[in-house]
Amino acid sequence: MPRVLIIYNEPSLPPDHPDAYSELEVLETVGHVERVLVQDGHAVRRLGVGRDPEPLVAAIRRDPPDVVFNLFEGLADWGDTEPFCIGLLEWLGVPYTGCPLTATCLSRDKPLAKRLLLGAGLPTADFFVVSDELVPECRLRWPVIVKPANQDASVGLDQGSVVTTQSALEARVALMRERYGPPVLIEEYIAGREFCVGLFERPELAFLPIAEYEFLPAGDGVWPIITYEGKWQEGSRDYRMSPMRFPADNVSPDLADRLRDLAARAYRLFGCRDYARLDFRVNAANEPFILELNTNPGLNPEAGFALGLESMGLTWASLVEQLVKNALRRKSSEQR
Repeated sequence: MPRVLIIYNEPSLPPDHPDAYSELEVLETVGHVERVLVQDGHAVRRLGVGRDPEPLVAAIRRDPPDVVFNLFEGLADWGDTEPFCIGLLEWLGVPYTGCPLTATCLSRDKPLAKRLLLGAGLPTADFFVVSDELVPECRLRWPVIVKPANQDASVGLDQGSVVTTQSALEARVALMRERYGPPVLIEEYIAGREFCVGLFERPELAFLPIAEYEFLPAGDGVWPIITYEGKWQEGSRDYRMSPMRFPADNVSPDLADRLRDLAARAYRLFGCRDYARLDFRVNAANEPFILELNTNPGLNPEAGFALGLESMGLTWASLVEQLVKNALRRKSSEQR
């Protein structure tokens, strides 16, 4: 049976850090993936990757795996590292699961990803970017939402992310620069419903059932957005007020077709592979806007991808096995 090396990001934040939970989840996922592959007969090793890439290079050169199962999401204190591991794997000629280097680099840079979407005629909210300069007078319609430009997993998003005045915008940009560094993305806030569309290859491209975050009434001053607490901290107000529905209710066939079409076009535009997820906002006029493309969505068996597979009558384990098969198929094709 093929030998599999699972790589993942070593937790780098202290346990009491507000963003710590999102990077701890990968450790749970590693254990689940390892169990599936061992039960399937694979020889499996695991390797946590930190700031020094030498252990990864040495491990591959010392005992080359047939496939690397890539669960590396970038270091929490250096998010740009997510594509670095992929670049090393390609340099070393090792087949790996998941999206390739170009797709990952493009999607990690939110402003660049949005420019690519707009250039291809795909809808995304109007925006501008601030690096180290003074915040210009906002040209977008209020409210706007302020995000770290190179983070994912809702890191940096809380109820203070949506602002309605220039002074609040300047204060929020300053906070994001202090916490995560520049650049900062300022985006027109799209009021409406929020959907997720997962895609995976088996090996033909397939769609998970469309999922929706249901925003429950939470009182004045609470914005219906997916914050870090809403995504990761069970028991928090934001988590309780934004449950995910799998599959989504009350989605017209026309809207469902539109969401799937846009998801597939973005998937191919960025050069994605194996699996990815698109997040959308749909306004009151039923117009969808792409929020972002996630080329490395969480594969925890209790997360959205697994729920979507179950609703299709598939198992999460079957996806794990399929990803290894896809990588081996690419290796075989390259050798020919």
